[in-house]
Amino acid sequence: MIKYQLLSSNLMISFLYRFCLAYSWTFHIKLENEKEWMDYYKVGGTILLCTWHQQFFSAIRPFQNYKIYSPSLMISKSRDGDIIAGIARRSGWIPVRGSSSKDGKKALQRMIVNLQESRIAAHLVDGPRGPIGKVKAGTIRLANATGAAIVPFIVSAENAWHFNSWDKFLLPKPFSKVFLKFGSMIKFEEVTDREDFEDQRRQLEEIMLPGLKGI
Repeated sequence: MIKYQLLSSNLMISFLYRFCLAYSWTFHIKLENEKEWMDYYKVGGTILLCTWHQQFFSAIRPFQNYKIYSPSLMISKSRDGDIIAGIARRSGWIPVRGSSSKDGKKALQRMIVNLQESRIAAHLVDGPRGPIGKVKAGTIRLANATGAAIVPFIVSAENAWHFNSWDKFLLPKPFSKVFLKFGSMIKFEEVTDREDFEDQRRQLEEIMLPGLKGI
């Protein structure tokens, strides 16, 4: 408990945020295909940026550019989530707390409201626990409820470590070239049939799987 209180303190989270930002400044980041969805957003479109859990770290620095739009991000109510939420908040993102295992329905409703207002949010498609390579239903529910265009993005690095975790977490090595590539926008029609919903979920999964690393 004492260790958790120390790690989740405002002082420690501020330190971790600055450390993460300083570390990511060593990356040579190249963004690819950002213009397509940014142009769509600027003319009134709604955007849901999506990636795998293993790849979100590399997006912390470049995604600060979007904080002026008040974007939201769903983060679990776990102890790790407390730390991640603190870092996200300091990066200019609005953390919405909840997951499939705890307060997921309430968090999803808040994400829908926020996305309708700001027209931009991000989502980790495999959730906080995986399994790896499995797109959860929340992404499709968010897109269906808001009419958002899903924009998948993948991260690759010339030199990186893969952690021995369920998601094979990807951490680029210092001074590595890092490529953050946005995919084409995906627009799904709102569906009520369970089979049609599953078809959309599976389609997104097939599109995103090639970008998953280390499996």
